[in-house]
Amino acid sequence: MNSDIKKRYKNHLSNEKSPYLLQHAENPVNWYPWEEEVFKKAQNQDKPIFLSIGYSTCHWCHVMAHESFEDEKVAELMNDVFISIKVDREERPDIDKIYMNVCQMMTGSGGWPLTIVMTPDKKPFFAGTYFPKESRFGRIGLIELILKIKKLWKTQKDEVLRAADKIVFSLQNLDFESPGDRLNEKTLKKAYNQLLSQYDKKNGGFSNAPKFPTPHNLLFLLRFWKRTGNKEALEMVENTLQKIRLGGIYDHIGFGFHRYSTDQVWLVPHFEKMLYDQALLAIAYTEAFQATNKIEYEKTAKEIFTYVLRDMTSPEGGFYSAEDADSEGKEGKFYVWDIEEFQNVLEKEEAELAITIFNIKKLGNYFEEVNKKETGHNILHLKDSLANLSKELNLSEKNLKKQIEKIRNKLFKIRDKRIHPHKDDKILSDWNGLMIAALAKGYQTFGDFIYLNTAIKAVNFILSNMRKPNNRLLHRYREGEAEIDAYVNDYIFLIWGLLELYDATFDVSFLKSALELNKEVIDHFWDDPIGGFFFTADDGETLLTRQKEIYDGAIPSGNSVAMLNLLKLSYLTGDHELEKKADILSKVFAERVNNSPIAHTQLMVAVDFSVGPTYTIVIVGDAEEINTQEMLAYIHKQFLPNITLIQRNIKQDPPEIDVFINYIDNYNKIDNKTTAYICTNKTCKPPITDVNKLLKLINPRWN
Repeated sequence: MNSDIKKRYKNHLSNEKSPYLLQHAENPVNWYPWEEEVFKKAQNQDKPIFLSIGYSTCHWCHVMAHESFEDEKVAELMNDVFISIKVDREERPDIDKIYMNVCQMMTGSGGWPLTIVMTPDKKPFFAGTYFPKESRFGRIGLIELILKIKKLWKTQKDEVLRAADKIVFSLQNLDFESPGDRLNEKTLKKAYNQLLSQYDKKNGGFSNAPKFPTPHNLLFLLRFWKRTGNKEALEMVENTLQKIRLGGIYDHIGFGFHRYSTDQVWLVPHFEKMLYDQALLAIAYTEAFQATNKIEYEKTAKEIFTYVLRDMTSPEGGFYSAEDADSEGKEGKFYVWDIEEFQNVLEKEEAELAITIFNIKKLGNYFEEVNKKETGHNILHLKDSLANLSKELNLSEKNLKKQIEKIRNKLFKIRDKRIHPHKDDKILSDWNGLMIAALAKGYQTFGDFIYLNTAIKAVNFILSNMRKPNNRLLHRYREGEAEIDAYVNDYIFLIWGLLELYDATFDVSFLKSALELNKEVIDHFWDDPIGGFFFTADDGETLLTRQKEIYDGAIPSGNSVAMLNLLKLSYLTGDHELEKKADILSKVFAERVNNSPIAHTQLMVAVDFSVGPTYTIVIVGDAEEINTQEMLAYIHKQFLPNITLIQRNIKQDPPEIDVFINYIDNYNKIDNKTTAYICTNKTCKPPITDVNKLLKLINPRWN
């Protein structure tokens, strides 16, 4: 926006904490935040509401803002016709989910920016996404749309209100629950077959363009491979992980993954980086390493952690939300390179090697979307694995890695001098929970204490700074203030992180916190008559409908993760009521899930655990003894997704864990050696002291 215009306008968003809302605080549009007083104002002035939902790192949100919301002519029209409200979808996912459902019902699709026009009592009657300023190519422009709505509101208001009532009725009667028999092994097989039918054998992944990594697909497939020995399931995981690591969707200079690929071959990404993608992909690469022991997966997981610790970690200990796709007004400008830059920055031999390795071309290595002309810019990507590249270049793989790292460091220093993309520095409890889980699993597998210490610091920050006096969680923290009552995902994902931290450290304080949060989530989110968790608490703001989520999209649903949390907590503590709730979860959405298990692959991870075989392993010994540490480290490095691991530290008198687990107080060492007590599907085996015998007992029979 022109700086003179910026100085002239100040709307009602300037006191907000959301980076997205603050981006619009100086628009000439008279934006309001979502507050009850605003709806009363619309009622008093007899104006419809223009609701615009987006987030600070959304490219098309920026485009619509620059094109329309910063335009004085558009703003004048909007201010005349509407009361306009801005919502950050990451701060208020409850509002976003409701009106996104409306958009999908009315138009068959959705996305951001989300544009809703509704009555002063929040009932929608028009929905869409991005609108250009002027009508073009068959897409109505915002100016024309505003004028049409103005006329409708004045001349056919009764019809508009009736239409809004019908939309709300349809929304409130969407069939979220389809109870049936519990999900079982047949469901797992169906999920596998659906993924197989959509699998892109050449490029990896499970769709055409646009292409999302969808890590929970891979987490499920790893478990299916472990269960059945199906090599094709593992091949789908490995090919996908390898192809996205080679592609432009991966940041080869600064590490971390961009949000998705706009093409089928993972070359041209949508350049924003989201914290949740880093967390879920780090878990996928870590588990792939456990399953295969291939160093490339360990390397990628560690590089993701390097990026997060360097660029996405706050001094207080929480993790930031995202980095923008745009810099200097252009998407991807921070990340792309011209061939001349390589030639100017690197020595001649280095430049020649880098140009070959990263597929750099004089005219650019990707096309503009609209006119298919060369851009002149290059997105760094590898055409093949380092093993194959080393053969092609007649270099040892060790030497090639060394040279690439030297080149990468030089390019990183040069790129770091560019204008960086905007960083959304709000801290969200749910996304932090995912990152805590990833780092704790990273420590379990790779043994790097920085991962553990970072995860612990993040948990302590959230539990100390993002809770109300009654210990209920809050959703968002920014600039010293924690606000917005937590949603179900905040509790569920943080419990996931706490369970991984308990597994990493056997510090009972993490288990205690997980149990406390689990009680809160049951007390305030559980649907007693039917089952399942609502997205919002029973004492939260009343919206058009109180929804439950089970679809595993870019982020897994709270109910999917909750089912596994409940099962693990039940196995840890012996509390069968928690297992009963997991069983209800397996039934309450069953019909819908059975129709399309491919849309619920995080839930399939929980179903895999529930079907079994499931193992409870209690390691009894002195926690400081080398034998105890070696046994635990050996177990942690294996891919053993369906185990519940407990340490009974007999150096403590009595062991602290005995307070939380009521069935292990008689477990002791045998022959004064660290001893493992194993139960399979709630049937106990004789205790053993040999870790190799232990692994034979807990691996499927095909191994």
